Amino acid sequence: MAGGVVCRRIGDRDRRTHGIKEVAMHDAGRHSSLVRPSQVDAFTPGQVGPKSATVGPGSRGSGVTRPTGSAGSRNHSPVAARGQWVAEYVRLSDRDVDDLTAGELEALADSAWLLCHVDEAMTARRQSFAAYADAGDHRAAARQAWRLFWENLFAGDQAVALGWLRRARRHLASLTEVPEHGLVALADAELALNRGQLDEARRRAADAVALGEQTSSPAVIALGLVLQGRIQHALGQLDEGSSALDEAMTFVLTGQLTDYFCGAVYCAVIAECRAVADLPRASEWTEAARAWCDTLPATTPFHGICRVHRGEVLGLLGRWVEAEAEIRAAAEELASGKPLSAASALCSLGEIRRWRGDLTGAEQAYLRAHQLGGDPQPGISLVWLAQGRVEAALAALRTGLVDESRADEERAAFRWAQLEAAPVTGDVDLARESAAELTSIAQRTRLPVPQARASHARGVAFLMEGSFPRALSELRDAQSRWASLSLPYEEAYARTCLGVARRHLGDAEGAALDIEAAHSSLGRLDADPEPPTFLALLGVHFDRPAVLSPRETEVLRLIASGMTDREIAVTLSISEHTVGRHLQNLFTKLGVSTRAAAAAYAVRCGLA
Repeated sequence: MAGGVVCRRIGDRDRRTHGIKEVAMHDAGRHSSLVRPSQVDAFTPGQVGPKSATVGPGSRGSGVTRPTGSAGSRNHSPVAARGQWVAEYVRLSDRDVDDLTAGELEALADSAWLLCHVDEAMTARRQSFAAYADAGDHRAAARQAWRLFWENLFAGDQAVALGWLRRARRHLASLTEVPEHGLVALADAELALNRGQLDEARRRAADAVALGEQTSSPAVIALGLVLQGRIQHALGQLDEGSSALDEAMTFVLTGQLTDYFCGAVYCAVIAECRAVADLPRASEWTEAARAWCDTLPATTPFHGICRVHRGEVLGLLGRWVEAEAEIRAAAEELASGKPLSAASALCSLGEIRRWRGDLTGAEQAYLRAHQLGGDPQPGISLVWLAQGRVEAALAALRTGLVDESRADEERAAFRWAQLEAAPVTGDVDLARESAAELTSIAQRTRLPVPQARASHARGVAFLMEGSFPRALSELRDAQSRWASLSLPYEEAYARTCLGVARRHLGDAEGAALDIEAAHSSLGRLDADPEPPTFLALLGVHFDRPAVLSPRETEVLRLIASGMTDREIAVTLSISEHTVGRHLQNLFTKLGVSTRAAAAAYAVRCGLA
């Protein structure tokens, strides 16, 4: 799930839940009084944002009045400007492309993008770039190249993206400082951050903010502050990072950005708050973004992206029914225009369905994500694990870790999944390997969720190898961290582990309290009451009355291999009805109620 919080100490509830807007506005004067919107901030024609729609934490329902124009805009009313997205698109797309000026091609690209005609927007932007370049307008050509860099990067075409970034640099080489130099610095900072080169990323983000100030570009400053916040979080500087994110949001609240850049800042800030598990802040900015989206035409991509953010935050908070509805709707909205965003949403949907025990629905979501170009791992492996397809799950997780260049966040997700698999398979070495890398990642990032995962992983590894006092210490720490982060599913997982450790140390009453608390939490969440990892851990101590007949043993072995009732019937030359009867009998004898739980038992007993 997610990772960290905004304040230095997790328990600082007042800092996390009150006065976020006021704290942000207090710092705003450092940059916002220095700048007026420059051309780069208004390159989407006529777009300045709603007069009384943008709200932020602490001010739901009350808006900050926006100016009705900025440099490069047409000074229409904001509502009229937004209405012109459709009119502009229809007017320009109906004309012969050879008759359009470079500026009109740019307007066509912007309006097409805002209406989710992504392929058409990319084509028009390439044509706009070529027209500006032919005319010797290097600044405008660089601006188009920068947009093409981002759009190709988000589409997964990194080589193409880097080519466009080089074109942007080439066009800026002979110019004195303009906002587009700041945009290129932002791209360089993002790439360095993705490579884990934090010192380089920090330097380039600082360059971007300085260039934004020098060239009077609120957009460059705001996006630079977002990057500085993310980098500071990566360095474990939680308060400093969150202050930078708050300051970036003031440029949205005061109406200094076009809608394109408003959306970019909203999305980046919410995603970062979610990534460090600052759920109060993520929730409030998500609601602010939803209010802002309500002022936009229904055809913009921001609606679907905002739904994804809200659904993911609800999922982390354990509000799974609401989360599933939001994310499902978002995936449908984004599938045609933003397939990779839809794929990401579907992976989140798959995870929520897996937590709820809907393995068929989870697998369908992950497979659809794969069809749209997303990576369903490691989530789909955990679905396979719960279905009893243990070897397939383990093989996929091993394969996912072959690429050592994966970012820490991605490797941590695979190691966390392996940690879930380890108790099911009884593989102590796998638990130790996962704990070792999760600990290493936590030491590098110093963020709350990696720290909680590391403690939890060490606890599971100690538990499986029989070092129960050490397990108890680590698991207490993990349970406290998950509780402070308000992540209920992980807390239930830790409590289950704690119960097992206490039982082995002779504390039967304490064990019962922990296990009952975990079970109650799963019930409140409407979660799968028998996750295979939880059952496997409980099976470390709680022996089942496993007196199975030879035929029941055969059926159990085939369940663990992933066979359906029909396939088992064919293999054993018996009817599906008879298979069903054997299943009921062995469920009763093993004390389980699902195929996944039976398969987990089979693995522990060496039957699979």
